[in-house]
Amino acid sequence: MRLSISVAANVCLGVALVGLCMTSTSGKVQSTIVRSGAPVQMKVAPKTTVRSAMRKVSRAHPEKFNALVNAGTIMHKIAETDGEFNLDKMTQETACVMGVKAACNVEWYGENRPKYLGPFQSYTPAYLTGEFPGDYGWDSAGLSADPVTFKGYRETEVIHGRWAMLGALGCLFPELLNKAGFNLPVWFKAGGTIFDQGIDYLGNPNLVHAQSAMAVLATQVVLMGASEAYRFNGGPLGDVQDAIYPGGALDPLGFAKDPSKAAELKVKEIKNGRLAMTAMLGYYVQAIATGKGPLENWSEHIADPTHVNGFAFATQFTPQ
Repeated sequence: MRLSISVAANVCLGVALVGLCMTSTSGKVQSTIVRSGAPVQMKVAPKTTVRSAMRKVSRAHPEKFNALVNAGTIMHKIAETDGEFNLDKMTQETACVMGVKAACNVEWYGENRPKYLGPFQSYTPAYLTGEFPGDYGWDSAGLSADPVTFKGYRETEVIHGRWAMLGALGCLFPELLNKAGFNLPVWFKAGGTIFDQGIDYLGNPNLVHAQSAMAVLATQVVLMGASEAYRFNGGPLGDVQDAIYPGGALDPLGFAKDPSKAAELKVKEIKNGRLAMTAMLGYYVQAIATGKGPLENWSEHIADPTHVNGFAFATQFTPQ
């Protein structure tokens, strides 16, 4: 990875200088490049000499030439966006756009990423290279030693994390809506009402009045099956390059247009997903121990934190 970043850095430096030459209008150009906070004056070769050299390179090495032009275009757009010519920052972002994953948000990826034990961690498994978002070097059971297994676990974790984020928020909604005047059952009893009088969405039978568990199951299978098939195989909206982060039509807000920003959002997503999965486990334990919803538990704890807490309920399960 370090070699790839080094190569990309040198390529981008060369393209940046060539780009400055080609956009000049005089024989000699004085350009200021910001590097490490100190301006440096650099003299650039005449435009005609550079163009002649580039024509020779394009004929001798067309693939390398196209890569250079592509990198130059990317760096030019980054400079316009940032409003400055910061070589270190532009080199990193250009390498990220061109596919060097370790260059994307280097503080969360690669060898120098944070570890789960921080400075006290002296060993990280060799197969945990920091390529994936949220990799903190922890796999004490060796579950991800096989690359194929690792990839499968990562996909499973991301998908479960997304569902957990939706579920953790969804479990709060019945209690929140009840405070606004609705009359909805607590989250762990809501599904069971379909076997009684049916499920009224938002408490209104005129919206959706579900009475058949089999009909609900069939609808979910069809909808989820179609969405999963599209996620793996693509469809009318376009092909899918990455089953975990399909992008394209499934990214209508354009979060993934900036590769560096997308790399950061992936880290935030996996961290929030892990937290949501832990929260859902807490909801399950609360429901079993107290028979109440999370908001009601929280309200009672805030009112009397000394007596209403986890330790008070834990004593109920102590053998007599």
